[in-house]
Amino acid sequence: MNELIDRSKTHLRELQARLNDRLRESSDGAGQDARLGLMIGTERYLVELSEAGEIVSASTPITPVPLTHDWFRGLVNLRGMLFAVSDLGRFGGGEATPLSKESRLLALASRLNFNAAILVTRMMGLQNVSVMFDETPGVVVDPARPWIVRSLRDDEGRSWHELSLQRLIGDERFVMVER
Repeated sequence: MNELIDRSKTHLRELQARLNDRLRESSDGAGQDARLGLMIGTERYLVELSEAGEIVSASTPITPVPLTHDWFRGLVNLRGMLFAVSDLGRFGGGEATPLSKESRLLALASRLNFNAAILVTRMMGLQNVSVMFDETPGVVVDPARPWIVRSLRDDEGRSWHELSLQRLIGDERFVMVER
């Protein structure tokens, strides 16, 4: 079991190292158009790299908290600090995000001053938004989900939602986890 955990940690570190290398290689300015791609349930999301923190396996023990909403998964200890874990898919009104070996927890960047992580079905790597078509210029995408700042379509016709973690933590419903 410990060997499996060690291998998972190694794979996560390698993923983060590859992402950092790709950002450094983009000295032509394309790096500012890169977003971290992820799936939550069946929906694709893009997160600004400056808002994303550590990525860890969802097999990290999450301690449930009683009398909270069903989208609040509980608390997790990351490097000696407690982080609140939320299921964004469920919070947004969808189905609960299923857990698999590809599931991850995406911690919010420390600059946001909010110890939270969201449950991710799987990571999709870096995505270049400069080659995507903005389907919602100047339009509120979904009033019920104000943390989605725009919807884009890639060259393969797949839909992506740009997620603002800053707006997410500014949503009063998100910070009120108790029922």
